[in-house]
Amino acid sequence: MLSHTLEHGVLVITVDQDPGIDGRATLTTHITHLVDAHKPAPVVIVLTDRAAGPAAVSAVLRAHQWCGRPGVLMSVVTHSAPVRRLLENNADTSGPRLVVHARVDTAISTAFTAAA
Repeated sequence: MLSHTLEHGVLVITVDQDPGIDGRATLTTHITHLVDAHKPAPVVIVLTDRAAGPAAVSAVLRAHQWCGRPGVLMSVVTHSAPVRRLLENNADTSGPRLVVHARVDTAISTAFTAAA
């Protein structure tokens, strides 16, 4: 369902498939545990085309709220313009802004620069 790497001090989490409504909480928990283990590193979540469904989007938005508490910078990458708009329009605004990108390399570079 997901994998992760560290690239230039940025935690990159790749979600390979939408977990469905029953797996949404589990996906959120996996993401937040990775964030906790690597904080204060910025986080980039990559939603593959197969993962750009409503449950994965909901899990990412919940993870963004989690990241906002300790002030961890979080970005999301998806090729889907409608999913990018959905994420931007529904992101929590009480903490660091959710940055949404179309390209992985841009997201990692931006997160690395912002954290420096």
